[in-house]
Amino acid sequence: MNKEALNSYNLVTILGPTASGKTTLAAHFANRIGGEIISADSRQVYRGMDLGTGKDIADYTVNGVTVPSHLINIVNAGYKYNVYEFQKDFVSAFNSISSHGAMPVLCGGSGLYLEAVLKGFELISVPENPQLREELSRKNHEELIAMLSSLRSLHNQSDTCSTKRLVRAIEIEHFQHNNPAKNNNFPSLNPIIFGVRFSRIQERTRITERLKARLNEGMIDEVKSLIDSGIPVADILYYGLEYKWITLYLIDQVDYNTMFEKLNTAIHQFAKRQMTWFRRMERNGTDINWVDGNLTMEQKLEIMMDRINYKKANSF
Repeated sequence: MNKEALNSYNLVTILGPTASGKTTLAAHFANRIGGEIISADSRQVYRGMDLGTGKDIADYTVNGVTVPSHLINIVNAGYKYNVYEFQKDFVSAFNSISSHGAMPVLCGGSGLYLEAVLKGFELISVPENPQLREELSRKNHEELIAMLSSLRSLHNQSDTCSTKRLVRAIEIEHFQHNNPAKNNNFPSLNPIIFGVRFSRIQERTRITERLKARLNEGMIDEVKSLIDSGIPVADILYYGLEYKWITLYLIDQVDYNTMFEKLNTAIHQFAKRQMTWFRRMERNGTDINWVDGNLTMEQKLEIMMDRINYKKANSF
């Protein structure tokens, strides 16, 4: 690989929907170039939440070597980490990695977290919007949920549990999309962005098979241990997806088959929203170089470096 071409960039980003294999690719790429991973996953920040968030240490291990990673296991389960904190923590990790000559490799599927970094938005206090609130007051709960999910990817149900929270969440999203103020304290980034994807049918199969594997590996026990540790059920439900449905199963609100079917459907819907977010990023000018997930690891790595070399050669 021609590592010299990487000097044209100061950040490599690898994104993709859940179950796309983006973490494994990021680890192999970082290992090949001597880089370090910065996770852009809104739930892998939590300690003790491993199987449910896809935090597989094996994904970060290449040829027996664990690739250095950042923003994983940095807060306790039960805490409500947010995009404002992520942006601040990203800057710290980015500066640390860059200071010793390594390449930061940003990896994740949380669209809001990725854009907060890639666009360097200044995340500020959002004022109330009376006109928007009046418009939203005429919509029912389901319509508000649909509107919010069209604006951002919903990892959890925290903003959908009440009409008041839904309206505020939509208000914040509208403000940030219409007022993309540049953060002058944010580092100047020159990223190259890659995305990993499969066909919709393959993606659905991969999601279902991965869910079955994680359940067999002890994901239910993981959630039970969180409850047993004293974390309130409401706080675990906050994290959504696996943590919501497995908790409901553990407190006897749904049976196992219902839990599996509802969770499987929710993850499929989540992956679809992720791809919707990435397509909107492209429409808004973000250049994503897509890589076929069916290729071998070596083929993916070569395609990525060929693309980097091509962009360097055509940057004059």
